[in-house]
Order: sequence, then C-alpha cells, then structure tokens
Amino acid sequence: MQAVCTNAIVFHEHGGAEVLKWERQELAPPARGEVRLRHSAIGVNFIDVYDRSGLYARPLPEIPGREAAGVVVALGRGVRTVRIGQRVAYVQAASGAYCEQRNIAAARLVKLPAAISDEQGAALMLKGLTAEYLLRRTYPVRRGDYVLLHAAAGGVGSLLSQWAHALGARVMGIVGSEAKAAIARRQGCHRVFVAGRDDIVASVRSYTRGKMADVVYDSVGKDTFMDSLDSLRPRGMLVSFGNASGPVPAIAPLELARRGSLFLTRPSLFDYIAKHEELETAARALFALVRAGTVRVAIGQRYALKEAAQAHRDLETRRTVGASVLLPDAAD
Repeated sequence: MQAVCTNAIVFHEHGGAEVLKWERQELAPPARGEVRLRHSAIGVNFIDVYDRSGLYARPLPEIPGREAAGVVVALGRGVRTVRIGQRVAYVQAASGAYCEQRNIAAARLVKLPAAISDEQGAALMLKGLTAEYLLRRTYPVRRGDYVLLHAAAGGVGSLLSQWAHALGARVMGIVGSEAKAAIARRQGCHRVFVAGRDDIVASVRSYTRGKMADVVYDSVGKDTFMDSLDSLRPRGMLVSFGNASGPVPAIAPLELARRGSLFLTRPSLFDYIAKHEELETAARALFALVRAGTVRVAIGQRYALKEAAQAHRDLETRRTVGASVLLPDAAD
C-alpha cells in the first residue's frame, strides 16, 4: 500500500484563529489495527479552541479536531471490525480530525446507521456522547429533577435540553440572547434565562419556588462558576465540563459545605468511553434517540475545511447556534 497526499489544517504555534494554516501532507499507509478514513464531515468544538490556544497544550505542530465521520478507504493488517466503503464516525482524546484523510485505530470507530447522515455523525460523536454520559452516568437525571443548563442553544446544550426534557426533567436553560432563548425553548427548555439580563440565581429560585436546581451542567467555566454553585439545592451537583470563558479558579472545599454539602465534578468524555464496549453502548443509545426523533441534531453552521479559522472565530464570539461542521469536499 502506498502513501497518499492529503490536505489538513495545521498550527505551528499557539494563538488566535489566525495560526490555523492549510497545508499539504503525506499520509503513510495505515499501520496494523488502523484504517485510512476519507472524511466527509468534521465536527467543530470548543476543545479545538483550547488546543489551538494552548490551554490543552501538546507538542507542535498539531492538527486540531476530535470528531468526524467518513468512509473507510483502506485497511491495515488485522482489521476485521470494519470494511472498505463502510460509513463510520469517531471521537477520540487525541486531536487530528481537521484533514481530508487520516489513519485511525479501527477500535475507535462506530458504524453509522443508514438513518444517521455523515454531518449528523460528525456533529454527534463528541457532543452527543457528552450529553449521554452527563445525563445518564455523571448525574443520572430522573423525572421531576430541576436541571439547569448553561449555553442551552449551543451544540451540547441543544442535545442536553432535548434529552433531559425526554427524561421528564424540568429544564432551565441559560443563553446569550433573546434570539437564542427562542431556540432553547423549542428544544425543550421549560424556562430560559438570558445571561447579562437576568439574575440567574434569583431566576432559578423563583422558578423552582425555592427548591433550586438538582444539577447544573456548566460548560462556560470562569464567568458562571459561582452562580452555578449558588443555583443548587443542598446536596445538589455541579457538573463543570467546559471552559468557554476560561478555566475555573481554585475553590476551597469548604465552600461546598457552606452551600449545603454540594457535589462538584469535572468529568471528561474520554474517561466514560475508554473501553470499546462503553463507546458502543453509548453510541447505540444516542443513535436510537436520534432515529426515534426524540433528539434532533441541529447543524447551524457549515464551513469548507479551508475556513476552519472562521469557524473558530464564530464559535469563540458566540455567533453559532447548534453544531458546526467542516466539509472537506467544499474545500477546493
């Protein structure tokens, strides 16, 4: 098997979106246990911004991106779980998805059902599996729970709100504008608060009649952390799973006791899908909800792969709604 040439988005230094460059690269044949995948759609996530900015710094140069969908075009030795021509999707802890073709371990792939499009697959793997583990395994949401979601109209937030609504929770969403509030309501939020306009803690207290939230899912980080803690009932749980506004400052454990013996966790998707069996089980649950129409995947923005820098700018300035995808076929 011969090496092939492919195009990729690469950054050689950490910084703003301008460090993302379009480069030609040579791709070696897939190693044992790997496949060569031709990407059809690539998911864009805040974790890509963290990688680019240096918050999650690793050796450079680096190709960003953690999730994508595509077609298997070549097999390395020993691969028996997928075949050439099969539609698959993946999410992984290592970056490298912003490219036309890549080699990837077959064990990290899941097969896409016919009812799930490539764009949906690319937008679902990180965000949808994040929603799965947050709602089903980090804090198992039950009917009647008061759930507070930050960034409720965003990629993960839109899936969380729909899924939590389907579980019978009383869903409160926080968004950045009235336009996004309308979207959040359509996606299952029973009450929506606008950041910067509404007093979040007071609004939660009013809606819950003083009971406060059973769980808060906070992907914003530094700017919202204390409000999230103060929105919880005694023995409630704050799930801090993102840093869109920057890392959360250090907090003394005593602060949790002062607010009613609160629980605080900072989970990572990759600890919940470390085993292939866990990945398969989570993906089956997610795909079943999408096929049933219980959870709808909203692709709000589509960009050519070459336009990755603009996709990052839009994400960082909160100009996106739902999921964003990069399309390699539109790059030429």
